[in-house]
Formats: sequence, C-alpha cells, structure tokens
Amino acid sequence: MSASAPDFDAGYFRTALGRFATGVTVVTANGPDGKPLGLTVSSFNSVSLEPPLVLWSLSASSGSRDAFMRCERYVVNVLSADQLDLAQRFARGSVLERYAGMRDVYAPGGTRMLDEHCAAWFECYNRSRYEEGDHIIMVGQVEHCGHSGALPLVYHAGGFDLTPDRATTERG
Repeated sequence: MSASAPDFDAGYFRTALGRFATGVTVVTANGPDGKPLGLTVSSFNSVSLEPPLVLWSLSASSGSRDAFMRCERYVVNVLSADQLDLAQRFARGSVLERYAGMRDVYAPGGTRMLDEHCAAWFECYNRSRYEEGDHIIMVGQVEHCGHSGALPLVYHAGGFDLTPDRATTERG
C-alpha cells in the first residue's frame, strides 16, 4: 500500500507545522577548506541516549549543503532567549557576514562553535545523512556537550512570541 496524495498545499502544511514550538539552533563547523560554516536551524531533536545521537535537517537547496555533507564534525549551538540577533544573523547573508566581528572559538574536539553564552551545545561526529523530500536529515553522534542555566530561544508560528523577554530572563 502506498501513501495517499495530501489534501492540502505547502503553505497550509507550513502553517500547521508552525503550531509546534521549537528551540532555535545555529549549526557551526569547519568547512573542508578550513573556512567557517554556520546556519540557523530550528529542526533539531534527540535521537538516542546510548549512543548519544541528535538530528537536524538541512535544506537540500542550501548553499552549505555540500560542505555539511562532507564535514567530519559540527556543533549544534542551542541559542538562549537573548540571542535572537544571532538567529537572524545566521539565517541570512554570506558566511563571512555571519562571522564578521566574531572571534574564533572551538569545542573540545576542535570544531568551530559560537563565542556566545548558548543554552546548550553539542559537538557531533557527522555519523549519518538521509536524503528525504526537500531536506537532508543529519544524524550526529555527540562527543562533547555543555549547557547553561539560560532560557532557550523559542520559535513558534513564524515568530519568537513564546520566548521570554530579557527582563523575565534576568528575574529568573
């Protein structure tokens, strides 16, 4: 038996998916040429505790597609509530613009990561890649991770309306 054709269009589907609140991440890496890679991703999830596995989805049309497919490791940086500017910065523009003015910082395994106080970070070995639909599911085996007490940046219904404001975060 095969799947039935959907009874909705892509816009309706996107709106329905937007009703699920997600955290916001920036995935960073050292490109095959040694240059930095980085982009904003909201499709991040745990897969397994033993071994420790996480996944994120990369658009098949991304300009960083080939580099992320070939990189050995990457870091998933979970943004904190006060890092909206980083989410927006890594969502557009060239990689050079995304990293402009940032100092080079590396996770314990030598993978480029953000020089900011993220809610959490996961340095991953690029274990598996699955092409499905218009995305590539990237599965990483976590080798190092860390976290802070910072509240996460939350994306919901096309905006950041569920993210606590800075005053709430500071009152904690």
